[in-house]
Amino acid sequence: MKRRWAALGLLVALWAAPAFAQGCAMCYSNAAGTTKDGQRAISNGVMILLLPPVGFMTLGAGMALRYSKRRDKEQSEDDFLE
Repeated sequence: MKRRWAALGLLVALWAAPAFAQGCAMCYSNAAGTTKDGQRAISNGVMILLLPPVGFMTLGAGMALRYSKRRDKEQSEDDFLE
């Protein structure tokens, strides 16, 4: 089962790889022309904009896993009692 998840993860990573290379040339040249402080500010801004979606997805996935484990445990207890 772990092999399937690993293969699926690798497939998704390879499928999404072209998206990482689609940097806008105008954005790149504009960011490259700024000072080091400006580049640092852009990097900080990207991280600030990235944290909430990643946090919400992590929280949602964690809650889903927690719910599924609890549901499976309750089902196995119900099967044991019957």
